[in-house]
Amino acid sequence: MEAIIIAVVMMLVLGALLGLGLGIADKYLQVEVDERIETVTSMLPNYNCGSCGYAGCSGLAEALVTGEVSVVGTCRPCKADQKEKIAEYLNTTPGPDGTCVKVKA
Repeated sequence: MEAIIIAVVMMLVLGALLGLGLGIADKYLQVEVDERIETVTSMLPNYNCGSCGYAGCSGLAEALVTGEVSVVGTCRPCKADQKEKIAEYLNTTPGPDGTCVKVKA
């Protein structure tokens, strides 16, 4: 009976230490995500068709924000007015480094 109590206490201590380690890691090892990627993803039609050459709309949004793609027109299902809104948003909204991405509709 004493061995079971010792084993349970050891598992509780081990669980508490691992939980504390995960909590500290979560606080200090977070990856900063550019909020413009989420905004552009929500502005795209979200068909995830891949006709732009990227794996879904989030891939195209990331490519637009990072400057890998400079034309929003690579998204074929997107309407022209929405392409203009995306281009205007990216041309006027600075990122975390303070620079704007220059893209065309």
